[in-house]
Amino acid sequence: MKATSEQSIGKSTFFGLGSFQFLSFMRRGIFYSFMYIYLFSLLGNVTTTAGLGTFTMLASAVGQNLLWGRISDRYRLRSKLIVVGTLIAGFAYIIVFLVHRSLLDAGRNVDAGLAIIFGLSLLEFFWSMSDLGWAALLTDITITRTRGGLVGAFNFLASVGRMSGVLIAGFLYSGGAGFEDGTIFYVVVVMLFVSTSIMWQASKSIDRQTRLARNPQRESQKAMPTSNRKKRIQSSNEKTLFWFLVSLTIVVLGAASINQIFLFFLQLKGGLAASDVEVSLIVAAWTVGGMTASVAFGKLSDRIGRVKVILGGLILTAIIPILYGFVANVGLMATIYGLNGLSFMTIRTVGFAFAGDIIPEHKRGRLLSRYNTVMALSWGPAGFLIGGPFADFQTEILKIPTRDAYVNAFLVSSLLVFLGIALFFVKIRREKQG
Repeated sequence: MKATSEQSIGKSTFFGLGSFQFLSFMRRGIFYSFMYIYLFSLLGNVTTTAGLGTFTMLASAVGQNLLWGRISDRYRLRSKLIVVGTLIAGFAYIIVFLVHRSLLDAGRNVDAGLAIIFGLSLLEFFWSMSDLGWAALLTDITITRTRGGLVGAFNFLASVGRMSGVLIAGFLYSGGAGFEDGTIFYVVVVMLFVSTSIMWQASKSIDRQTRLARNPQRESQKAMPTSNRKKRIQSSNEKTLFWFLVSLTIVVLGAASINQIFLFFLQLKGGLAASDVEVSLIVAAWTVGGMTASVAFGKLSDRIGRVKVILGGLILTAIIPILYGFVANVGLMATIYGLNGLSFMTIRTVGFAFAGDIIPEHKRGRLLSRYNTVMALSWGPAGFLIGGPFADFQTEILKIPTRDAYVNAFLVSSLLVFLGIALFFVKIRREKQG
């Protein structure tokens, strides 16, 4: 009998994990949609502002690669890592806000901005156990022939949650008051505690399923020596994963190098001059595009192959930044940014399924931590190392108008993505052939 992916994990488990994913991304939409704009108002520098994503990413990478991935593989802790990480994050947000608020009251705006950056970075070290636990858990409970569809279903729920959060953020931000008075912080904290409760309940059914899956016959099979053929397959898969992550690193650095710049461009008087609500609508369009990709392309990759679908997403990712400088109205920008969301979520959904297909079970925690690290480059390092310095150099040293400097950054972004595509085509596409 052919089981569906949802049936393989049970309806109650699917509902619990889906609810957790929905709330997780709604929270991110609420908190991060305007965070960079708010930080820029305090720090006044693109490069420094991009430090938020840079330092949180580094903290996440250190935690996952040196600690949580190893713990996950050794003790097979998946859902418990998610629960503990989410709970710690809830309390940490409260502490970060209280420190931030005290510095604002003292008139130390720059220090207040830096407090958010370093506070959230410390938080991310512990929170990354939740990210790693989720990636490993999702790979554990899915099978190759339906993995793309199930990952797409969860990413669809994530996109719906994120879009809801972005729209809410457009009203809560209120020119920065939502962060200054703590409204956004406390809304997020409540959501984190609710998410913790949901995952705790879901973990009970997951643990039961895991125990049933670990029968003596399966454990004895795991203990048997690995055949030479299987060793060769694993070695080949790990080599493929290596080149996939290298090409993906170049793509993510290129595409994400303009994430913060794009938000500034939207509200720039010489750019789109969009209002807060219009910005939230444009960002929400990105999420609508991501929803479409999650539903359609995850299942499509199950049918025609991961590599073909990933390549299509990569090409679209390279073309879109070139278009930003030619857009003169909010509606058209929303449409183009929606296509950006479609391309990114295609790569994210199908790329995760591809990695899950080739990573051996006993190394999932450690190798998925590397995949998560590459995807986390989109948080800020690209803007901190590439986009921010490039934009600041043009405006502060070369005295190029801000709008033109941002458009130049968009072109560099596209070039970098094309370089990543070339490597992907040579090292992955030709070997796998879809």
